[in-house]
Amino acid sequence: MVRIIGGRHRGRRLRFPAGVDIRPTPDRVRETLFNWLQPRIAGARALDLFAGSGVLGLEALSRGAAHVTFVEKDRRAAAAIEALARDWHEDALAVEAGDALAWLARAHSPGPFDIVFLDPPYDMNLLLPAAAALVAGKMLAADARIYVEHRAREPLAALPDGWRGIRDGRAGEVGYHLFAV
Repeated sequence: MVRIIGGRHRGRRLRFPAGVDIRPTPDRVRETLFNWLQPRIAGARALDLFAGSGVLGLEALSRGAAHVTFVEKDRRAAAAIEALARDWHEDALAVEAGDALAWLARAHSPGPFDIVFLDPPYDMNLLLPAAAALVAGKMLAADARIYVEHRAREPLAALPDGWRGIRDGRAGEVGYHLFAV
């Protein structure tokens, strides 16, 4: 179980279907991330790509994001995010059940996004293709912020030109970074 740590849904817990393979961002990392994002979150359009538990996007909604799009390949996890949204009476969101790279390749994206949470499964080498697709699809608003999470013991690969690292940290096995475009 994971809980929302700030905003109007503070303290609410997220439960996940049995057998869903997710790796929620730890509370400590989320608290740091949302402290970094605080001046930008209200009214923002966000994308939670590789959503998993959806905790990053749900935390953004709780703190005042105008709209969050969740993309999650596991249909059970996507359905769990939709169920939470209904239970919490959140309607400023869209949940897309499907492959993130295929979703990015489609031309009907609801971008541009002010904030993107880019936290793919560590062992699938999806970070660089997803970052490149965000740029190629012009899905990033001017001065957007992109949160990237990866396995801390592995170096972060070079990301697209124009992405400026502005903050980073490490918590146990998690390396996390905030980029601006």
